[in-house]
Amino acid sequence: MRVISELFVSALVRQTFSDNGFAAVTRKGAAEAGAILVIIDLRNGRYDLYAPAPQAFFDDGDQGRLFEQVLSSVERADIETRLEREARMDPDFWVVEIEAADGKVDLPLAKDQDTPNPADAFFRL
Repeated sequence: MRVISELFVSALVRQTFSDNGFAAVTRKGAAEAGAILVIIDLRNGRYDLYAPAPQAFFDDGDQGRLFEQVLSSVERADIETRLEREARMDPDFWVVEIEAADGKVDLPLAKDQDTPNPADAFFRL
């Protein structure tokens, strides 16, 4: 069962602080099912952005959250542009900002999963 967005965000922030990091919720979305975007402040004027992975990354039984890196080592203006586009499509999203000079953050990434090629599922008989 997939946990609600509010609980996932709360756990992510708490985990970051317990790892001696810093995290802040800079935008609150829908408590139950809002998309979660994670901004990683690399502390050198550059940022990474993680967004929910496309549904093709999920198998039939997996209801967890997976993320993918959509922007890497970009300026803040690029992040803001992406957030503005997201707000036009779906205004009920969350934004969590985490400081991580090494860029490492404890997110469940789609690339870490043993994911089959989405085309394989499409052409299954």
